[in-house]
Formats: sequence, C-alpha cells, structure tokens
Amino acid sequence: MVQQAFAKMRRIISFRRFSTNPRSYGDAIDALNSLQTNFATLEVIRKSERKANTKAIPEMVEWARRVGYTPSDLDRLNIIHVTGTKGKGSTCAFTYSILSQYQPMLSKIGVYTSPHLKSVRERISINGSPLSEDKFTRYFFEVWDRLSESVSEESTFPSMGQGVRPVYFRFLTLLSFHVFLSENVDTAIYEVGIGGEYDSTNIIRRPTAVGIASIGIDHTRVLGTTLKEIAWNKGGIMKTGTKAFSVEQKADAWDALQGRASEKNVELIMVPVHPVVAKTRLGIDAEFQNINASLAVSLAREHLRVLGHYPQEYSNDKELPSEFTKGLENASWHGRCQTIKDGSTEWLLDGAHTDESITVATRWFTTKARNNAKKILLFNQQTRDAKSLVSRLHSILGADVHFDEVIFCTNITWSAGGYQAAELTSMNNSKQAVHDLVVQKELAEQWEKLDPTSKRHVLPTIEHAVQYVRELEEEDVQVLVTGSLHLVGGLLVVLDK
Repeated sequence: MVQQAFAKMRRIISFRRFSTNPRSYGDAIDALNSLQTNFATLEVIRKSERKANTKAIPEMVEWARRVGYTPSDLDRLNIIHVTGTKGKGSTCAFTYSILSQYQPMLSKIGVYTSPHLKSVRERISINGSPLSEDKFTRYFFEVWDRLSESVSEESTFPSMGQGVRPVYFRFLTLLSFHVFLSENVDTAIYEVGIGGEYDSTNIIRRPTAVGIASIGIDHTRVLGTTLKEIAWNKGGIMKTGTKAFSVEQKADAWDALQGRASEKNVELIMVPVHPVVAKTRLGIDAEFQNINASLAVSLAREHLRVLGHYPQEYSNDKELPSEFTKGLENASWHGRCQTIKDGSTEWLLDGAHTDESITVATRWFTTKARNNAKKILLFNQQTRDAKSLVSRLHSILGADVHFDEVIFCTNITWSAGGYQAAELTSMNNSKQAVHDLVVQKELAEQWEKLDPTSKRHVLPTIEHAVQYVRELEEEDVQVLVTGSLHLVGGLLVVLDK
C-alpha cells in the first residue's frame, strides 16, 4: 500500500510536451506542482509511519545518477550542512551573511533552503539572489528531461519505474545540485528538509562543517516520537572527518547526538552564545537569535579554516574578524522576526509552527508590544495540531500582553479566491476542510476558551484579513502574524500588492 502511494504520488498523470515552442517558467511550475503530494496520498504515507525511510538515500543517489551526478561530484560545492527543528533557516541566513563578506575570495555562494514564502526560486539562491525565472526554467527542464530519458533497474528500485519522478522536495534538491554545479558555486549552504538521516540532502558526502540547531518534537510520524529518536535522525548528517557544531540541547537530544558522533568518529562541539554576538545588533533582531548567530559563527569560521581563508590572528575564540560582525549585522531572513510598517499598522511576522518556535516568537512579540497599541493576532496552521499551538501562544503572553482581536484565516491569498501564483499552491491539505474553514472555526472556539474578551474573526483569505485590519480606525495597531510560513508568505504578497 505504501509503495503504491509513493508510486502514485510521483507519477506524472499529464504534462504538455512542447515540440516547437520553448517551455516557459509557468510550464516549469506546473510540472513541479505535479510532483506535490496530494492530501489523500499524504494521509496513506503518514499512516505508514517510517517504513519507507530506509530506501530514501539509495533512491536519492539513483535519482542523482540519472541526472548525471554522483555524491562525490557534490564535494566541489564545499557544503555547509545544517539541520535542527528550530533555527536552522536563521542559522543558514547568518552563515551566508558572514561568508558574503569574504567575496570575491569565495566567488559564488549558493544557499538551498525551504520552504519558500512567495516564489519557489527563493529556495535556490546564488550570492543572495534567487535564481532568475529564465535560469530556473532552463535548469528545471534539463533535470526533467534527463530523468525522462534515463531508467532505473526496477528489480533494485521497484518504486522508480517508467513514468515515475521524484517527489517535490527531492526534485528541488536534485535541481539545486544541478544549478550549483553548473554555475560553478564554490561554497554552498544546505538546510535539511526534514530530519537528516534520510533527508534528500544527505547524499552530501564531505561537508566542510555540520551544524545542528535546536532540536524539538516535530514530524513525529517520520522522525520518531521522542527527542532521542528525533535527535538520532538529525545526527545522521554528521560525517567522518568533518567537525559538527550544535547549540545547547536538552539532555536526551544531546545524548543521542553524542552517540551518533561516537558512531561516526566525529568531533561534536557544543556552541555557547559567543561574547561578540551578545554585544552585536543582529540583522535578524531578536534575543533568541543569539544562539543561531553563534552557531553560524562556528560554521563560517570552520568553513573558512578548511578552505584556508580564516585569519590566524583570530584563533582566540573570544574575538572575531570585523567581517563576521558586519555579516551578523546585515543578516536578513524574510518571514522570521520581521517587522513591516504599513501606515498606522505594524506587522510583526514570524512563521513559527512548532511548540518551541511559537514560544520564542511569542516572547519576541511581547518585547515589541506597545502598551497603548491595539494588538491583533493573525494565525493559521492547517497541518499540525493548531489548537495546541495557539494554546501555547496564549500561555506565553503573560498578564501584560492581551490581544484585543484575533483573526483566523486560511492560507488562500486573494479574496477573489485562489493563491497569488501557482508557486503558492499547496495540495497537502483537504480542499473541503479549507473551503469550509474547519480549522479556523475550531481555533476561534479554542481562543474563546482561552480569552473570551478578545474579539474573534474567522475569514476565508489573507486579503480579507489585511482589508479588515487596514479599515480599522486606530492610530496604532500591532499585528502578530504567525503559525505558518505559508500564511506569512501570502501576507507578504498581499502587502506588496
């Protein structure tokens, strides 16, 4: 049943082949979206728990072979590999910003992250810029056609038969490898998708440094139900001969990481908050980002050391080159601890969607909340335990911060219906549940139990929510937007018109 679900999920039902006209960026996005997991199939796979995991890496190596690459080819990219439950994206952003200060010594720096906020091209960037539409289209169809024109031995790879293609994230990972190698990237930063041991990115063989951000409970059907199991999985990206750096972890997680380090003969180093970081005004401005910035400092320093570029006069751990400080100050990561001023309204955005990240995002908001401002919560989460998340958020607020109004909406962008573009389309949720506002109504009921004094709204789209806020006749409004990166991405689109 599970293998059938995977095969169905990856089979291309239909896609137009253009014999005379060149294929467009829109064609690439349509083809990419055909690789998404639809809701019904996803439910079958979720119920299968972790049975398919062990085949993930051999299959990914085989997909790469069909595109024309071996794991050893990836060594040319000089990859920094980063995992974690909370903070891995911010860590990648800080690491990139630091290393960008060493250009042109490092000529091209590629970054592969997920998910995207407004455009899928954000996931594959070079020197801070997303891949252009033209390059995305060209490289996309080069990978697509190579997969079409090659075959796998079905006795060895029974789920990779004729007409089957890798799922959405696997395909994008393959595309990132192809792009970075074709563009002669000489430093790459890779954020793990889910976990580590079986993640599509884990065919990387010789990273220059490995980073592990804070580990918490998430993706339990894939990674395990305990911190120890999840940490074991995330520790799978450690590689013999490469130093691994981790922020401080809970005891069970740290024990599991140490076990994996011992198994792989890896030097595992716990990273405290760096004294220079503690005194620096970070570009991603939140106190809890200090530890992610400190992890980035360790990763960038080790990367430069391996490549022979780190200045020896700064071997003292308490000092950092000015390039590091400038990189920390200039770092940015849209949708995380982001503030946007829009007339009399201040939008405070953080795509937190786990218990741990909701906790720190709420604390960040409480440090920004103004006493006399009207405070509004805009929240959605379609796939996780949304009621648990919103209850956690409320518990962190404390007595001094109160939401005057709360808005629960879907991730649909426009009031006319539909998403901003095909790139924001998600097939991973029940369309009927989204249409009927099932989750949003449940969240409104849950909030009534938590704080009956807040005025509650259930709205069908993000644009409806923005329109409502903009029509308020208030001199000072603060809106916390959280619960989902898809919500934050859609909001950015609406604010940008």
